[in-house]
Amino acid sequence: MKTLLRSLYGLSIFAVLFSGAPAFGQTMDPGSPPSTDSVPPHKSNTDSTHHTDTAHYHFALSAAGTLNNTNSFQSNVWNTALKASLAQKSATFNFNSSWIYGHQGNLLTNNDFSSTADVDLYKTLRHFYYWGLATYNTSVSLLINHQLQTGLGPGYNIIDKKKAVLIVSDGILFEKGDLYDSLYGGANGNVYQRDRYQAFRNSFRLLGHFVIDDRITLDGTWYWQHVLNNWDDYILKLSGGVSLKLYKWLSFSVMGTFNKFTRTRSKNSLVTFGLMIQE
Repeated sequence: MKTLLRSLYGLSIFAVLFSGAPAFGQTMDPGSPPSTDSVPPHKSNTDSTHHTDTAHYHFALSAAGTLNNTNSFQSNVWNTALKASLAQKSATFNFNSSWIYGHQGNLLTNNDFSSTADVDLYKTLRHFYYWGLATYNTSVSLLINHQLQTGLGPGYNIIDKKKAVLIVSDGILFEKGDLYDSLYGGANGNVYQRDRYQAFRNSFRLLGHFVIDDRITLDGTWYWQHVLNNWDDYILKLSGGVSLKLYKWLSFSVMGTFNKFTRTRSKNSLVTFGLMIQE
């Protein structure tokens, strides 16, 4: 009988230790998606896009412009933009493309195209992520024939909610450009010289997205990108907008952008309003 009791006691101790082994041996990174062994289901962050199993899709298409036609002068500016994104618990994929076209009389003022594809990977500590992107630009107003940027770096979600996002990120970009640089002081005034170059830039970004009462959306982005060995050679990009939802898929929006490129001593700004289709 004593031998049997000792055996049952030993088996009970073994069972307790074995059942607790996953907890004692837990090595999961704090930023990894919660499992049933680590976090009870009712404690999961359902208010965060990046920590749920559900895939979130977003699509937006906007078009706006102005047309001015008088007896002696004609001008027009058109702005179209496309945004698409897919957010999951461990990654976010984004695609943004915009085209601004404008004339003043016979002078072409804008033929500015920009397209960006990027991915964010949430694989480390909570709220931290790694990003990678590729961007292509061409701009009459900024004297850019062709410009390609690729890079990567870390980021941090200061606020990470479905209806409130504030992100800061930094990283290194490789840039290959083909520009027309305006040089002042020539014998015949401005002298345009072809400028082909390669450079590494530090890219700092601050991004915000806020939704109020499911009807009003505020967006803003600030980029500052300077060449690593020349702080006077930088790109400054500011963009922001507010949209009012009219129907589930239709909104009225006001958008503003400002760009400055010191390498060509040029800048542009544009404020437009119009309709935006989104889902």
